[in-house]
Amino acid sequence: MTDQILPAAQTPHDLDFISHSPAQTERIGARLGRLLCAGDLILLSGPLGAGKTQLIKGIARGLGYDGPVTSPTFVLINEYRADAAHHRVPIYHVDLYRLDGVRELSTIGLDELLMTEGVCLIEWPERVAMALPSEHLQIVLSYVSETKRQVRLMPRGQRYRDLLATFKEATFG
Repeated sequence: MTDQILPAAQTPHDLDFISHSPAQTERIGARLGRLLCAGDLILLSGPLGAGKTQLIKGIARGLGYDGPVTSPTFVLINEYRADAAHHRVPIYHVDLYRLDGVRELSTIGLDELLMTEGVCLIEWPERVAMALPSEHLQIVLSYVSETKRQVRLMPRGQRYRDLLATFKEATFG
C-alpha cells in the first residue's frame, strides 16, 4: 500500500507526451487498452475536463468493449466487459470524485474489485491514496491548451514498467 499517489519525481521509466485532441487521447487509450490484462490497475489523475474519461473510452475500446463509456460520477462504478479476444474480463471504471476519503471505501466495495481478475480504471485516486496498491500505472492528464493535453504515464512496479516499455515500442517504435 502507499499513501502517495500524486506525481513524484520523474523516473527513467516515465513517459510524457502531448495529445493534440480528444480523438488522439482516445486512440492513445486504445493502444494502452490492447496491452492490459486481468488484474491491472490504472490510476487516472487530472483536473475536471482534462480527458480522464476520454482516455478510459479508448482503453475500453482497446479491450474490445464497444458500448457506451460514461463517467460514473454519481454511481461511482461502471462495469463493462472486454471481448472474447481479451477473455471477457470485467472492466471496472471507478470515479472517486465524490468520495470523502478512505472511510467511505468500504461502502463501495473497491477492495473487492481490486482483488478480482478484472481491469480496474480509477479516476481521482488521490482521494484514497493510502488504500491503493503501490503497484499500478498512474496516468496524469493536464491542460496545455483548449484541445491539447500533457499525458504522463508513471509505472510503479515491474509489471507496469514492462507494460509501459511495450506501450512505448508499439506506439512510438
